Amino acid sequence: MLCQYEECLLPQGHHGQHNKYPTSAWEFMVNKDKNKLVKAGFATPRGGAKGAYQNHVVRSNRVIIPFERLESSPLEKYLDGYVIRVYPEQFFDAEGVPKSEFINKNAAVVVGDNAFVLYRTHSSFEKFPPLKKWQICHLEKDGQPVTSRGKGVKDVGHYVLRMSALGSKPAVVEGPPQGLFAPEYANTKTNYLSKCVLAWLILHTLDNPYSKNQKAQIEEILDGTGISKTTEFENRGLMRKGITCCPLCLKHLHYSELHEMVTFEDELGLENAGSQVEGATRSTLVNLFHMLPLRYDTFQHSPQSVAWGHAICNTRLGQRTCFSKSELMATGKAIKISTKEEIADLGWISEDSKMIRSKGGAVWIQLNPDPGELITEEEVEKSIEELS
Repeated sequence: MLCQYEECLLPQGHHGQHNKYPTSAWEFMVNKDKNKLVKAGFATPRGGAKGAYQNHVVRSNRVIIPFERLESSPLEKYLDGYVIRVYPEQFFDAEGVPKSEFINKNAAVVVGDNAFVLYRTHSSFEKFPPLKKWQICHLEKDGQPVTSRGKGVKDVGHYVLRMSALGSKPAVVEGPPQGLFAPEYANTKTNYLSKCVLAWLILHTLDNPYSKNQKAQIEEILDGTGISKTTEFENRGLMRKGITCCPLCLKHLHYSELHEMVTFEDELGLENAGSQVEGATRSTLVNLFHMLPLRYDTFQHSPQSVAWGHAICNTRLGQRTCFSKSELMATGKAIKISTKEEIADLGWISEDSKMIRSKGGAVWIQLNPDPGELITEEEVEKSIEELS
């Protein structure tokens, strides 16, 4: 039983202070497993430095909202704050002339208040230089500049420089990272419960070193917070026959794979990738896996969406939803194969036609849409006219 006093998730009758997010639930794990859970709770955007993103910090922090994504972003749900990124081309009408929407009395986006301008090229800096009253973004505490974030530290300033080298012009990096990549955000509670799910899945990998008794507190937390376990996890493809599996290929996961480095041996269709990538990556064979693609308009790092999966399967899936066989069967869109001899059942296809699963769970993924979806007939005709 859990304490539940003021949402405390420690065991009933515990000693000491109450705790809504007790990591003691997996304190028995070896350090490499605990570190794996810690890393899963971090935002780690690829190429984030050029976008002024923070890297390897917990997901419950301030996020960056691109100006062009503002209308579709659920701003009220970012409990840890947000800042809007604006490019100089978006902010200025001409040199020294801001667009009216940024300087109106009731402007929703105010640079230096809830927004900053990001310069990524020397040409944009020269064409639209910062206003004279602007300051480079920096951190302050009690009115004094500081170099790292912490309690009482404030973000101050108007613009950040992340300009790449060009010819004789050097790279310029000024101003601290401004926030997280927004699709990777999760509030403290969601982030914690996601770790609980991931811990549970570690405890159900093949050949894991843990005993049944050690699972008790994590199991109680999942039960006490309404998170279904084995049956639901099986339906969603996180487990198969009570053992943790990769949601895409459905192969059972061995505990050792959580820490082994990825290779490309015996990976159908990736024979050439091994010589190009193997040895150049530090990814483990099994990593954090999101069942739903990370997006700006909704939060997908959640207990209902996280899993462990093969790094290679993650790459294959890309920005697609990973449908389980049960989910595809529920849509009722069956696929059949017609031959001269018979019509045989193959499996089921997703509503968006991006994934097929066979009756046994084998998977096919749409690599790209029909060419007709990428360009209109009018655009084709125009191109033909221009070339003729």
